[in-house]
Amino acid sequence: MMSDAHGGGARQAAFWIVLLAAAGTFALTMGTRQTMGLFLSPLNTATGLGIGSISLAFAFGQLWWGLTQPFAGAFADRVGAGRVLFAGIVLVAIGTLITPWMQSTAGLVFAIGVLAAGGAGMAGPAVLMATASRMIPAEKRGLANGVINAGGSFGQFVMAPVAGALMAATGWISAMQVLGLIVLLALPAAFLLRGAPQAAGPQQPALGTREAIRGALREPSYLMLAGGFFVCGFHVAFLATHLPGVIAGCGLPLQYGAWALAVIGLFNIVGSVAMGWAVGRWRMKSLLSLVYATRAAAVLAFLLAPKTGTVVLLFAAVMGLTFLSTVPPTAGLVAKLFGVGNMATLFGIVMLSHQIGGFLGAWLGGRVFEFTGSYDWLWYVDIMLAVGAALIHLPIREAPMQARAAVRA
Repeated sequence: MMSDAHGGGARQAAFWIVLLAAAGTFALTMGTRQTMGLFLSPLNTATGLGIGSISLAFAFGQLWWGLTQPFAGAFADRVGAGRVLFAGIVLVAIGTLITPWMQSTAGLVFAIGVLAAGGAGMAGPAVLMATASRMIPAEKRGLANGVINAGGSFGQFVMAPVAGALMAATGWISAMQVLGLIVLLALPAAFLLRGAPQAAGPQQPALGTREAIRGALREPSYLMLAGGFFVCGFHVAFLATHLPGVIAGCGLPLQYGAWALAVIGLFNIVGSVAMGWAVGRWRMKSLLSLVYATRAAAVLAFLLAPKTGTVVLLFAAVMGLTFLSTVPPTAGLVAKLFGVGNMATLFGIVMLSHQIGGFLGAWLGGRVFEFTGSYDWLWYVDIMLAVGAALIHLPIREAPMQARAAVRA
């Protein structure tokens, strides 16, 4: 009996070590990326490139973050996550450190878009959640994905006000470089998560990467899931890049922009953990539809409400509850449909769809503002996309592909 209790305690400790390593990594990489919107105006003042050109660098970062994840996931699926995570963390730090020295659009695209965003993609949710899914029992994966996702939100909650305070105290250049150094605190996690790519418990033999991708791209439920995640990316990137500008346009001080991002991060912790708990109790496609419908209603209410500091922070809180709470059920559906053998690759492709939406959300936000002097048209588009995403998840079939194939046979 003592041996069983000791073994159970050791397994529980190992479970939380894995989760804290993955969540901590995501906190530092996501926290850094999600504070970059605070630097958009100072970069524009320092370079004179214009909001549209700088938004292009941020938008390319959204796209590149997604493009790196299927390849990083495929590599981690084959050789383990440690080396992928180590390289990604270092690249985030380098890209963030050199950004203040970039004086051209191409330089900003390279620093923000290629190095920092690419590194964050390598140390992003596709690799982190797939690695954790292999190292823990299947019944705990929903909770695990929620905790890891909450880590990214916690990073945003902590680092946004830290960045705002550093900007006020030392200037934006020093603030950005301090953030780059803070990211390196995630390096020990690469060692903890370096294990071989083997799933916890019994599993079916993994398909080859190409065969798994071909099968997934022929599955309507997978394509609908990716389509919905495209909308999530559009919304999240628009908010992360342009919400400080939206708030400044309302005549509110800079601190409200920083605190709005922090509130989004704080409430996304609640939303992510709650969603991780809910994944094991309700259908994941229904949860996703509810999240997107809530976003549409919240944006409409924000447009109609007076733009006071209280309204802005309440809006940020509601957005925070839904901000990245789409990730646990989306990752859970990928694992349920196809298993965990190629999860990093297949979830990476879904993340790519997310980031194509992110590219458009970040870039179009800047372009629309330059042409019209406001962000209103982007909000209208966002509402329509959110309604579409709520509807597109309803026909998804949640039964595993192998089970469906056995029934057809």
